[in-house]
Amino acid sequence: MISDKAKKGYQRSPHRSLMKASGYADWEIDRPWIGVANAYNAIIPGHIHLRTIVDAVKAGIYAAGGLPLEFPVIGVCDGIAMNHEGMKYSLTSRELIMDSVEVMTRGHALDGLVLVPNCDKIVPGMAMAAAKIDVPSIVVSGGPMMAGNLKGKVLDLNSVFEGVGKKAAGAISDEELLEIENNACPGCGSCSGMFTANTMNCMMEALGLALPGNGTIPAVHAGRIRLAKDTGRMIMTLVEKNIKPTDILTKEAFENAVAVDLALGGSSNTALHLPAIAWAAGLKLPLEVFNEMGCKVPHLCSMSPGGQYHIEDLWMAGGVEALMKELLDAGKIHGEVLTVTGNSVAQNVAKAEVADSEVIRPLDRPYHAEGGLAFLKGTLAPLGAVVKQSAVAPEMLVHEGPARVFDSEDAATQAILDKKINDGDVIVIRYEGPKGGPGMREMLTPTSSIMGLGKGNTVALITDGRFSGATRGASIGHVSPEAASGGPIGLVEEGDIISIDIPARKLDLNVSEQTLEERRKKFTPKLQKVDSPFLSRYRAFATSGVEGAVLKDGDSVCGN
Repeated sequence: MISDKAKKGYQRSPHRSLMKASGYADWEIDRPWIGVANAYNAIIPGHIHLRTIVDAVKAGIYAAGGLPLEFPVIGVCDGIAMNHEGMKYSLTSRELIMDSVEVMTRGHALDGLVLVPNCDKIVPGMAMAAAKIDVPSIVVSGGPMMAGNLKGKVLDLNSVFEGVGKKAAGAISDEELLEIENNACPGCGSCSGMFTANTMNCMMEALGLALPGNGTIPAVHAGRIRLAKDTGRMIMTLVEKNIKPTDILTKEAFENAVAVDLALGGSSNTALHLPAIAWAAGLKLPLEVFNEMGCKVPHLCSMSPGGQYHIEDLWMAGGVEALMKELLDAGKIHGEVLTVTGNSVAQNVAKAEVADSEVIRPLDRPYHAEGGLAFLKGTLAPLGAVVKQSAVAPEMLVHEGPARVFDSEDAATQAILDKKINDGDVIVIRYEGPKGGPGMREMLTPTSSIMGLGKGNTVALITDGRFSGATRGASIGHVSPEAASGGPIGLVEEGDIISIDIPARKLDLNVSEQTLEERRKKFTPKLQKVDSPFLSRYRAFATSGVEGAVLKDGDSVCGN
């Protein structure tokens, strides 16, 4: 066992003495040491109950003969961080989470890991840690929030953000907005739509890093506690058999995850996080894969924000297992891939059934013929950009209009709320990329305000930043190269005509090359000012959005 390095032999008497100071007996110290990374904090609603989940995990580990050793992990609530300086710390926290789990695991010679996240950057950060450290590891999330309800209307967090736009438009009163605010988020769990947190929790299942049910069992359901206990027991089997994340995170596993993501219509942030997890596992996941597989895998689940259903509906319809069974039977995913159950994907889903064919439609009756995400390229995005095409109104799939240019999210949001945006406009928000922001802020406030103002079918938004999983509409993000790196998005001027053709996967700036070359000669990239050593370090090492916004390896930085 790895932990033998810290506990075996007379030379390790001081180490054992310190463990005994923590109350552990000799027979406990002799057990495998299992780290339990607990992302609990009292701020994030998706995390406020994680101590209960972790207690169940530790009970499972202990019952199966391991010694659970809990340690904390930070987490940022994207909703609370939204539309102010706090959002600069969201994506950047992902790498901190990965690094902190590595420090705790390798610093204490742990034999295995159970990772307990629930929300946006915490889930991929922990998955990246598992892949990098490569000791037996398993993920169990805190589960999704139940949807809200107001006078028979189903609500979620997106309802509140769009309510702000409706209030700005004079469509609802302060009292009506307060009612929405009070009823949209009824309790603990990751926000109830197929937003980033729930998409990534489903991805943990699809990748094989979590037990079946991880993505959809509600946070408040007793099944979530049972799942946590089973996870604690299962990590001991993984340690015994020495099944590591890199045994599971193969090229085929990532193809499965992309297929499930496309069928679900998941968050555009998966185009950041799946490549980042692949990078941590020593693989590459080029975003062209989303287009290649999107032509083969249709959009089968109409989930909020683009559709009417919520995670509890997907759970009752059979969950990720049932969806994967549909895809497997159609030859769209790999059935032989190993998972943390010790069995293959095909074995895991063998008995799964779809209980509601509207929530999970059959492949011959999809919501859209193509998968939920699309990867665009063109003169405005030479390296690419990402759009959640399943959440775009049909009339906006092809659009051409004048650019309305803003050098920050804050400036764009103010213009939207001041009703200075016209039908047909293409809003361009730049200097919000990994380097420019820094931190690649999410644009949920401006996109939701556009929807709330009733302009979702007439106005597009393009950014080198990114979008919340709760975003809907013609919202194209991750434009690369970003403005701060000299990308063409930095050359756009007010009134330039921008062409969007999502079916053709094109995003173009309709300005002659001669004019662009003249602009380049005068162009000096901007950087948003930050008073943070941490953000300054992130800016120095961040890669582009289409590369997953991971940090450059030390060897590449040093030129080795």
